[in-house]
Amino acid sequence: MRFDSCILNLVNMTEEKKAEKSKEESIEIPKKFEKLVKEIEEMKTVDLAELVQVLEKKFNVSSSPQMMVAPAASASAGASAGPEEKSSFNIELVGIGDKKIEVIKVIRDLTQKGLKESKDLVEAAEKEPQVVRENVRKEEAEEIKKKFEAAGAKVELK
Repeated sequence: MRFDSCILNLVNMTEEKKAEKSKEESIEIPKKFEKLVKEIEEMKTVDLAELVQVLEKKFNVSSSPQMMVAPAASASAGASAGPEEKSSFNIELVGIGDKKIEVIKVIRDLTQKGLKESKDLVEAAEKEPQVVRENVRKEEAEEIKKKFEAAGAKVELK
């Protein structure tokens, strides 16, 4: 943000540099900000640093510069990039099959939920798909899918 950058620059300048900087450059300050800028100019560096911290917390912003990430270059100049492979998946229970008790056991094992919560989740999956776990690594998601399929359930990785 522009305001944060200005304050950060003021914090990093010593009292001497602030005076030299204001003499060297002629910055046109809008009338509505004159009083505020004058107060900031008169503040000690320690107080400016504290002000920056307060503003960062109050407005949930950061005065540190934001890094811009350049898009990755494609393998060949004219080729379009294919879709990126997902690294994390949500495991969705779509159907429970004939072995309801086995599916409940798998749910309890994976989610550390109690019997009632696991049973409720399985019964809800009979009506509509239910998310069992979120943001699971691909390898772990495949293992979990195998466990559900072994219990007779139908699972989708999204």
